[in-house]
Parts: sequence; structure tokens; C-alpha cells
Amino acid sequence: MSKVYAGKKLKRILVAIVAEAAMLLLSSCGNSERQAQIQYISEKYNVPEEKQLIVYTSHKEEVYLPIIREFENRTGIWVEIHAGGTAEMFSEVREAIDEGKCDIMFGGGIESYEAQKDLFMPYEVQGKEDLDQTYVDRDNYWTAFTELPIVFIYNKKLVSYSEVPKTWEELFDEKWKGQIAFADIHNSGTSYTIISTMEQILQRDAKEILPDFYDQLGERVLPSSGQVVPEVSNGDFLIGITLEETAKKGIDLGEDISMLVPEDGTSAVPDGCAMVKNAPHSYNAGKFIDFIVSHDTQEYAVENFYRRSVRTDLEYSFSSSLDQIDFDVKKSAKEEMDVFLLWDQLSEKGGQ
Repeated sequence: MSKVYAGKKLKRILVAIVAEAAMLLLSSCGNSERQAQIQYISEKYNVPEEKQLIVYTSHKEEVYLPIIREFENRTGIWVEIHAGGTAEMFSEVREAIDEGKCDIMFGGGIESYEAQKDLFMPYEVQGKEDLDQTYVDRDNYWTAFTELPIVFIYNKKLVSYSEVPKTWEELFDEKWKGQIAFADIHNSGTSYTIISTMEQILQRDAKEILPDFYDQLGERVLPSSGQVVPEVSNGDFLIGITLEETAKKGIDLGEDISMLVPEDGTSAVPDGCAMVKNAPHSYNAGKFIDFIVSHDTQEYAVENFYRRSVRTDLEYSFSSSLDQIDFDVKKSAKEEMDVFLLWDQLSEKGGQ
């Protein structure tokens, strides 16, 4: 895959196109952002329908943008992007289905896809036999993108390795109360995966473990998973739970953190991608799903995002072995709604 293409940040466009275009054209010509929007509108409506694709994604821009740009350059297909948190995007996909305004959901743990299969239609990805069969949906409703181990991080200046928690159970020690960086599950699919992983490793029911964990957070919940590493690095929190890729990126950027894999095991649940029901550009949606698991794209994700490939024919050096649990995706999916409801009850109670 060619290297990342430079480009301005692509904003979500929710627009009555003709009216907005007219207003923009009547506005000051010196405004560069206004000109960018004019160009965006012009480009979209000069592209034939058979060369369009609408992608809703919960990935960060640094992940989705180079992949989508490369897909556009290779295929000539123009992609309209809607980006936001995992729960937000799943909700918006549900709203977009009836009007045929979405083709692809890209990002978010596969347990969320499993829990909301009613949003998607089956598509059998090309090269399915080369993918990790542990995370292949036999019904073809979703396709795994990359495998994402959960790890612990800690502020290496404020916490010594000898005292840092090394198991999931040790997170519940009183000394860590209010010191664990963790993001709201409504804004972070990773946070839901963390809760499911904790539950399965400790073999405690979600209704039992979630109140204890929420209490351990001390009513300090971050609005996004992107803040976990910076907040631990600057000392606002002493420890945190995040993805291996996020921790590795932070370390390479010079953040004051160290990383460890829990000694009692962890999960490496993939994020997913799926074709949405009533997709207006279903043929192009299939091309996109094939593209994200292709050898080139997977190699790019490993080299640039510190992610573990879902392909079994791709070798890479940075990934160490994991004490990985046999994560029960269907169990996690089944419990998702109940966990969100309980989280909301705990949040409301804590805010009173």
C-alpha cells in the first residue's frame, strides 16, 4: 500500500446540497474552509452513483482516512465518511437504513456487530480461508478487521513496576480507586470489550462486577478512549486500561507510560466491518470489505497502526505472544444491552 496521502480533515456533511452550495457560492470567496466545502459538494455530485460508497466509522481519523484514501485511489470509488463514537455510529446506521443512506459500518468490536446483526446483510469476503478462523462469522454478517489485545498502562514516573497491578483482580485494590483511566462505554467500543474481558476472566456476572468496577473508578470516567494514554502520562490517573496499539503508539510518541499484559490473561477481540441492510451501493461495499482484509491493507495496518492482522499468512515481528482467553463473542453480544442499561443507572446514581 502506498503511504498516507496528505489531505484536509474530512468533515461529516449532512446537507441539503443545492441550497447549501448556493449559499456557499454567495459567501466570501476568501474563506478556505468554505471553498473546501464547495469543492467537496462539487466533486460528490460529479461522481456517478455507481462510483459512490457511504461509510459510517468509529475509527479514529488516523486509521480510517489513509485506508479510505487508498481505496478511493485504487478503485475510483468516491467515499462519503460519517465518523463518531461506536455507539453513536451504530445508532446512526440504524436510522440511515430506512432511507438507504449507508453502505458500510467500519469499526467497533465484533461483539457489537454480533449483538446488532439485524442491521446488516451477509457478505462472504474474498480470501476468507486466509483469515483467523477464531474470528470468522460463519453467517457472514460481519468481517473482522484487526485483532486488538487489551493491556494495562501506568505512569512510569509515579508508579513502580513492583506495585503496578498485574492481574484483573488487582485492579480492585483500594489504592487504585479513582486512579484508573477508563472511557465511557457510550463513546468507546473498547471500554465495552474491557468490561466483557474482565467479566470472563474473573468469571463474575456483569451485574455483579460492573457496580464494583464503576465504584472503583470513583466517578472519574473519561469522555473518550483517546484520553486514556494522555491522562495517565500527565499523572491525572496512575494506571489505565487500553488497547495494545494505543499504548504502543503513546510509548513511541514519548508519553510517560509503560505497558504490561495482564498475567491472568487478556482478550484480543477484533474490530469489525459489515455491509448495512438496504445499502444503496452494495457492490462497492463488498469491494471495500475485501480491500480492508487484503494482504496489502493488513500489512499497512500492522506497520503503521501497531495492530495485529486477522490474516494467518502475514508475518510481523513486533507482536509478542499473549496469554489470550477464548473470548465468548456471543455471550458478550447477548449481554450488551443489559450492560449499557446498568452503566446508565450507575452513572445517574453517581451524578446525584
